[in-house]
Amino acid sequence: MNTPSPDKPDMSRTRRVALLAITAVFGVAAIVYAVYWYLYERHYESTDNAYVAGNMVLITPQIGGTVVAIEADETDLVRAGQALVKLDPADAQVGLAQAEAQLAQTVREVRTLFANNASLAAAVALRDAEVVTAQSDLARARDDLQRRQSLASTGAVSEEEIGHAQTAFANAQSALGAARAAVSAAREQLTANRALTAGTTPENHPNVQRAAESVRAAYLARGRVELPAPVTGYVARRSVQVGSRVQVGAPLMAIVQLDRVWVEANFKEVQLRDLRIGQPVSLTADLYGDRVEYHGTVAGLGAGTGAAFALLPAQNATGNWIKVVQRVPVRIALEPRELTANPLRVGLSMQVTVDVADRSGRMLAATPPAQPAATTNAFVSPSNEVDALIDRIVAANLGHAVGTHD
Repeated sequence: MNTPSPDKPDMSRTRRVALLAITAVFGVAAIVYAVYWYLYERHYESTDNAYVAGNMVLITPQIGGTVVAIEADETDLVRAGQALVKLDPADAQVGLAQAEAQLAQTVREVRTLFANNASLAAAVALRDAEVVTAQSDLARARDDLQRRQSLASTGAVSEEEIGHAQTAFANAQSALGAARAAVSAAREQLTANRALTAGTTPENHPNVQRAAESVRAAYLARGRVELPAPVTGYVARRSVQVGSRVQVGAPLMAIVQLDRVWVEANFKEVQLRDLRIGQPVSLTADLYGDRVEYHGTVAGLGAGTGAAFALLPAQNATGNWIKVVQRVPVRIALEPRELTANPLRVGLSMQVTVDVADRSGRMLAATPPAQPAATTNAFVSPSNEVDALIDRIVAANLGHAVGTHD
């Protein structure tokens, strides 16, 4: 028969104390975490599914042509308005010369239209005079016929003379009818010609204006043989080569504005309930690690999940449906001075933490933007140069300066 060891009660008591201590430690830890979560953690939403995004401005030609020069290469910094690619200007120059010649010809044709008004008016006056003459001849022939007919009974006038008088009267009637028809035709020609010139001058005649617009279009086409940089940024994805024949709209290279990048953080749908526009954000990039912290604000929440805008969206109505937690892109604006100090590249991974303590903001924008998202003056053509060219062509073919008349 075994005798109980006197140490067993002490060991049981020690085990109970240890278990109670461990339980107390976990309890205290749970309480500390609950307090930490309530006071701090619940006011933040974080995600590592975030990436740097930016404007990638594609450089595409507005006219077709052969590339003769490339002024910038990959990674180069370019300024807005700087020439990037040059096309062979020969075709555009020929088109401009043809448009100028057509304008000159049109001005001369319109000038002739205005000159015809005077000649056609003179023709109408001449025809009116012919009608007056024919009327006089008809009256004289009528008088001769009547006089001879009155003398026919006395035998003083032969039948032959009366016949000649009747023939002259008929011829005079025909001549008057022809003169009236001629004056009517002349007046119609004058009316038609005046309709082509009414209310205009040779300078602003519709035909001249149409030809002038063709010159303007050809002038623009010649200016587009140089492809400028729409914005200031860095060249990326250059695919164009010297000697290539490029078509309108073909992407040649891209420009990335690294000073205007933002972050797209893809939060789970369960994390969106407290996110509001304007909330402060702290970010770190895998490029620099925790030693560099960026600051920004929530600029807006996406209008749909990433799956909804995918090229091949998920067909959730099918029988093999599996629920997947969706994510919504949240746009985060960064501080420009921090980007200058520590530049980011498009596509880099980011760690994002949003302070959601202040929930007074909106989840959706309430007003349209006050300013456009982006603008450029790189494609503005100086209109005064082409206007001066058009005025010179018009003046040379009118015979006097534009705005003056003989």
